[in-house]
Amino acid sequence: MVRAGFVGWRGMVGSVLIGRMKEEEDFVGFESSFFSTSQVGQKGPIIDGEEKCLEDAYDIDKLSKLDIIITCQGGSYTEEVYTKLRKYGWNGYWIDAASTLRMEDDAIIVLDPVNRDVIDRGLSSGVKNYIGSNCTVSLMLMAISGLFKNNLIEWLTSMTYQAASGAGAKNMRELVEQMARVGKDSGSYLKDPNGAILALDRQVTSTINDESFPISNFGAPLACSVIPWIDKPMENGQSKEEWKGFAETNKIIQTEQPVPVDGLCVRIGTMRCHSQALTIKLNSDVPVDEITDIIAESNQWTTIVPNTKEESIKKLSPAAVSGTLTVPVGRIRKLNMGPEYLTAFTVGDQLLWGAAEPIRRIFRIILGHLEDI
Repeated sequence: MVRAGFVGWRGMVGSVLIGRMKEEEDFVGFESSFFSTSQVGQKGPIIDGEEKCLEDAYDIDKLSKLDIIITCQGGSYTEEVYTKLRKYGWNGYWIDAASTLRMEDDAIIVLDPVNRDVIDRGLSSGVKNYIGSNCTVSLMLMAISGLFKNNLIEWLTSMTYQAASGAGAKNMRELVEQMARVGKDSGSYLKDPNGAILALDRQVTSTINDESFPISNFGAPLACSVIPWIDKPMENGQSKEEWKGFAETNKIIQTEQPVPVDGLCVRIGTMRCHSQALTIKLNSDVPVDEITDIIAESNQWTTIVPNTKEESIKKLSPAAVSGTLTVPVGRIRKLNMGPEYLTAFTVGDQLLWGAAEPIRRIFRIILGHLEDI
């Protein structure tokens, strides 16, 4: 029987992954074990009524006995363990949610509703590394992959509105701490509905700029504000998060001619779900109704939201999408620049399609591949 090991299953992405696997009854057809970097020997998850004992995630010998390793532990773990494991002679399948190996020549970035053909070619040719994509890239491709498949895009920009959860669990907590602090300091002003609004505004501004305001993780206020920079700087003035838009999109879809992708990545004060405003230069003047049909047929999770105020505010927001696999696309219309310029707005849960779900699905695909050989 195939032996699979899970590393980093307690963290945010890992816990979502295990939850989804339980929902889909994925824990069949293989022998599972769970590894920890800090809680070796303690109790692990309960799988099909059996409580798992946690093994050492740094034990290369134990890891080498696995056919598949699924890690959501993060890039530092991959950097420390992956090369050692390969040098030890391990030739199994490495499935990773971290970015460390994404751009390596012997790795495929996985998003099977978009690039199942690329994945199948990789499995047939012996590729052993399957890596999850950047969250905003995954969600953008889930939304409009039909336009890519029909070779309709000359270039696009994606202006992102990224949630606190994209930065990690500590950042989510810090956002809530910031919101609680703003609410607490503003309480007396809120009690009087007829009070001077400028006084309330001054109090909020004073609170978020106070030296004691909790910003140790974000480095700046996010509550009542935005942070217009995500990830480290690149030499060309992009942030690395913005660089990933071009690099990862084209590696995922593997087009003959790379499609230019660029934009700005901004952190906003939502807990979960990334939103994106897309500006697309089409290769030709395609009617909006045809474009809408093509987008709707991208995959079974993409849905079209009519371009009305009522439908947009009801269905095209993090509040509406959080915790679901639905990827709505709305605000679809031509721009005043000309008939070949299209805009759209999309949102998706980055802990699902942006992180855990592609990992869950590639694991099942690899299991099926191993059963067939």
